[in-house]
Amino acid sequence: MINEIPTSQRAVAITFDDGPNPIYTPQVLEIFSEAKGKATFFMIGEQMKDHPDVVKQVCDQGHEIGNHTFTHPKLSELSVQDCLKEIDETEKLIEEMAGRKPVVFRPPYLDYNQDTVSLLQNKGYPMIGALNLEAQDWEQPGVEHILGKSREAVKNGSILIFHDGYGDRSQTIEAVRMLVYELTSQGYQLATVSELLDLA
Repeated sequence: MINEIPTSQRAVAITFDDGPNPIYTPQVLEIFSEAKGKATFFMIGEQMKDHPDVVKQVCDQGHEIGNHTFTHPKLSELSVQDCLKEIDETEKLIEEMAGRKPVVFRPPYLDYNQDTVSLLQNKGYPMIGALNLEAQDWEQPGVEHILGKSREAVKNGSILIFHDGYGDRSQTIEAVRMLVYELTSQGYQLATVSELLDLA
């Protein structure tokens, strides 16, 4: 699991899981558009099917779409066959809707086993984690908590995780807005995960 990329460049990758979402994803896009930065969206296949227009917005603005399975299961509880189906279905969908294959993968719940690892290696996907798991934005612990714990995880090459799908994400949006402003004013480049991997 890759949580950070060793680099001397002042760059971080901010990622969003479980979208696309018609309410929150566009708000994220607006924040990044103002900051002239890029983000990586780990999208769920069934959400993509429900919100193709949001997927298009993300692509049109030059952000990266990563594979986050089709139905968001715990991969360690699936057979290898079902696991492969989850990954392949979303891969095809991203290729259809974004015009290119995803090159990064994040397992739902960051849950995986040896089978998952082998499967992803065969498919050539790096498995992407994050450094700011203590922020736990998915639990809605409050804007200050999300912001504070994410700040602690910032350094050259950090990968940060947030959520733009499932449930009320207004705390996340607020925290990310403030964080993005801080990072850009400190001279950090907001890169996609792929761009960060290229710096390694």
